[in-house]
Amino acid sequence: MDIKTFKVERWMNDYEEECAYNLAETCIDSLTVRELLELSGEDVEEYMVKLADTRLTYGHIYGSPELLRGLAGLYKTIAPAQIIPTHGAIGANHLAISTVISAGDNMISVLPTYQQHYSIPESIGAEVRIISLNLDNHFLPDMEQLKSLVDGNTKMITINNPNNPSGSLIPAGQMEEIVEIAESVGAYVLCDEVYRGISEDGGYMPSIVDLYDKGISVCSMSKTFSMAGVRLGWLATRDEGLLERCKERRDYDTISCGVIDDKLAALALKHKEKILERNRKILLDNRKILDDWVNATPEVYYQKPEAGTTALVYYKKDMPSHELCVELLKRKGVLFTPGECFEMEGAVRIGYAFDSKLLKQGLDLFTEFLREE
Repeated sequence: MDIKTFKVERWMNDYEEECAYNLAETCIDSLTVRELLELSGEDVEEYMVKLADTRLTYGHIYGSPELLRGLAGLYKTIAPAQIIPTHGAIGANHLAISTVISAGDNMISVLPTYQQHYSIPESIGAEVRIISLNLDNHFLPDMEQLKSLVDGNTKMITINNPNNPSGSLIPAGQMEEIVEIAESVGAYVLCDEVYRGISEDGGYMPSIVDLYDKGISVCSMSKTFSMAGVRLGWLATRDEGLLERCKERRDYDTISCGVIDDKLAALALKHKEKILERNRKILLDNRKILDDWVNATPEVYYQKPEAGTTALVYYKKDMPSHELCVELLKRKGVLFTPGECFEMEGAVRIGYAFDSKLLKQGLDLFTEFLREE
């Protein structure tokens, strides 16, 4: 199989350990095990003693009952049996696309988005038709363009909501339009929802599976729940035939998820409101810091993110994004992700959902860099 280099992951692998100010991080300030236990109301020492007696078997092949109940509780229409745990959302995206898409099919993907959504189907031999998201359309898909791209051979439309890297959020009415277009040709809609869960007003953020019986939700414990280290994601759908096909394919790459990962994720989901309360404050406080900086810095501009943990910030400096990010790291110790990793030039992706002091320092250093000759 011939597949393109995964630009954003290669960038992080090559540079993440070298920085003093990591503004490329996309998870909300990661929890320690101790913090998780304290937020959950557990006695730390007592819990760790019990955990020490956990037998390290394969465990529940499709996730423990506690885990599946917790995951189902994130949706309005999904039952525990309609969820398949995977090795991170990256495993769930790969599972869904490789199950649905064959050589000769066509599928629709937004761009920018996580590269899996267009490079995996291309490697399979499918035709990928792109909907470009940009500042002019507020990083939202154009419905007329989508209608013009689908046909009887379209097997899947894949979107990313909230969007990575821009932080845009597709309104519920527009999501319903996407469903209508997909339904007109019998296509699945895969929605990468790894940044779903924390809205500006604290209300419920609809999932594609709440809107469409051929909707596929992909998510993980990494971003909104601050637990990337448990490496636990999942696929959810109400399409029973697809569930069975995904289980068949999953046997080839995932026997089960980790027993300890399962336990910690199930505990977090049981006490999700405490974690989301913590993370909502971090996210909203830091989004304001970012917005205040953009408004005070004439050398940059952006579409203010509505959701998620990342923003796509455009800069006024005559330098390709990859070169700029390498130079910024060398001279200031600040790590961003080049827009090039998302096929976007003249911009960088900034992650802002971690330590507020470090965020402010990193942004100020970027301002210095932009003003230097």
